[in-house]
Amino acid sequence: MIGKPPRNRPGGTGVETLRIQGATALVTGANRGLGQVMARLLLQRGAHRVYGGARDPRSVREPGVIPVRLDVTDPAQVAAAAETCSDVTLLVNNAGVLTDSPLLAAPDPEAARTEMEVNYFGTLAMCRAFAPLLISSPPGAIVNVLSIASWFTNPAMGSYSASKAAAWALTNGIRGELHDTGVLVVGVHCGYIDTDMAAHVTGPKNTPEAIAEQAFAAVEAGVTEVLADERTRQAKAALGLTPGTTAPARRL
Repeated sequence: MIGKPPRNRPGGTGVETLRIQGATALVTGANRGLGQVMARLLLQRGAHRVYGGARDPRSVREPGVIPVRLDVTDPAQVAAAAETCSDVTLLVNNAGVLTDSPLLAAPDPEAARTEMEVNYFGTLAMCRAFAPLLISSPPGAIVNVLSIASWFTNPAMGSYSASKAAAWALTNGIRGELHDTGVLVVGVHCGYIDTDMAAHVTGPKNTPEAIAEQAFAAVEAGVTEVLADERTRQAKAALGLTPGTTAPARRL
């Protein structure tokens, strides 16, 4: 389910949309799971060029995807990626880590630090590096892969939930900052995905193909939020917010 309806670009030039066909994209964490599927789908949809970011570029094996060395927690590698991939019109922040760590019962806070470094600070670093490249004519788009855990905390993975809640706030914040530039910022929320990260889960899972399809449909429709499954829609509804609704950007 796609949430918030399109809004007009500044000057009344139309809705914020980005055609996948002909776009140049960078997908972080493109060496496996959802990231690999997203990179593949972008090519299938006619993207002009797709960069695949991974800590080890040799692990990016999807045919047609251009490997890029990219650890999103390394400022030097993020800066180098922005220089190498300066033609990007679509940034997909997919890289993430899940340690299955509680907040109090964990032996130390290192797992929480790791998740926050990748899921929050890594996403922030990528947005900061690439936003200037996306503010162009026509403007580009950012897709942040978030989670149902942005709103629902399982005590067994409390530190992951905290990092994804922070990433949701980040997504809303950069959307507000980029409001007048025409850059589309899409947050993708979903439950478990059938990838290596959720291999231990026995309950229902989304296919990575279904998540990728919904994410790129949102980009082309010019909407800001994807609630990819029924459980995620229920979790968002429990907050008392209409799907896609965020507080308006305002100066304090």
